[in-house]
Amino acid sequence: MRSGFHCALLAATLLLGACASTQEQQDVLGEETYYNNARKAMKSGNFNEAESNLDLLETYYPFGRYAEQAQLDLIYARYQNLDLEGARVAADRFLRLNPQSEHADYAMYMRGLASYNLDVGLASRYLGIDPTDRDPGEQRQAFQDFSQLLNRYPDSQYAADARQRMIAIRNRMAELELHAARYYVRRQAYVAANNRARYVVENYPESPATEEALILMAETYRALDLDEAARDAIQLLAVNHPDSEAFDSDMRFQGRDLTPENRSLLNVMTFGLFGRE
Repeated sequence: MRSGFHCALLAATLLLGACASTQEQQDVLGEETYYNNARKAMKSGNFNEAESNLDLLETYYPFGRYAEQAQLDLIYARYQNLDLEGARVAADRFLRLNPQSEHADYAMYMRGLASYNLDVGLASRYLGIDPTDRDPGEQRQAFQDFSQLLNRYPDSQYAADARQRMIAIRNRMAELELHAARYYVRRQAYVAANNRARYVVENYPESPATEEALILMAETYRALDLDEAARDAIQLLAVNHPDSEAFDSDMRFQGRDLTPENRSLLNVMTFGLFGRE
C-alpha cells in the first residue's frame, strides 16, 4: 500500500510538472511577436504594454536578432513611463553590452535626459516646485552624461540639445548658489553670502545670475567695511552690466541697505520661524 501511494504521488508530481512546462511553452511567444507587440504598443502610447513585451523579449531571447533594438526601445519606454531611474539603468546596460554600437550616442543622451528630468522635470511640471530651491542632486550627473556625449560624439544629432541642457544646468547651479547667498544675507551672515556670490562670478561667469551676484558682492563687502573690494565689484558690474538697475542715471551704485534687522533670541534660535520683532 505504502509503495503504491509513493508511486501515485510521484506520478502526480511528474504530471503537474509536465503540465506547467507545457503551459510555459505555450505562453512563450516568438521573438518577432514580442518585438512587434512592443512596437505597436509604443506607437499607440501604451508604454506599460511595450515595456512588458520588451522585458519578455530580453528574458527569452537575450541574444536574438532584435536584442539590440529592444534594449534601445526599453530605454525609451521606461522614460516615457516616467520610470527615469529605470531608463538610466537600461541605458547603462545597453552601453555595457554594446559599447561600439552606432546608437551609443542615443543611449548616452537618454541617460543624461533621465537624470536631467529626475530633478527638474517632475518637480516643476507636476509638483509646482521651483528647481532652483532644491538640491541639484542628479543635475551634476546629467551634466557629466551630456559632456561625455559631446566628447565622444560631437557631431551626434543629439549634441545640440545636449549643449543647451548643459547651459541650463549651469544657469540652474548658479541660481542655486544665489538662493543660498540671499538666505545668508537675511541672516546677516555676510561672509557666507559673499562667498556664495563670488563663487557664481568665478565659476558661472556667463550665467544670468552673474549680475545679481556682483551686486551682492558689492553690498556684502560694504557691510563688512571692505570698501576697496566693494569698489572693485562695482567696477566689474559697470563693465559687464552697464544697464543694471543697481546704477542710477549717473552710474552711481545704489546698493540695498543691509542694516541688520531686529531679531529676538527666539527668532535667532529658530532660524527665523518664530519670535520676529
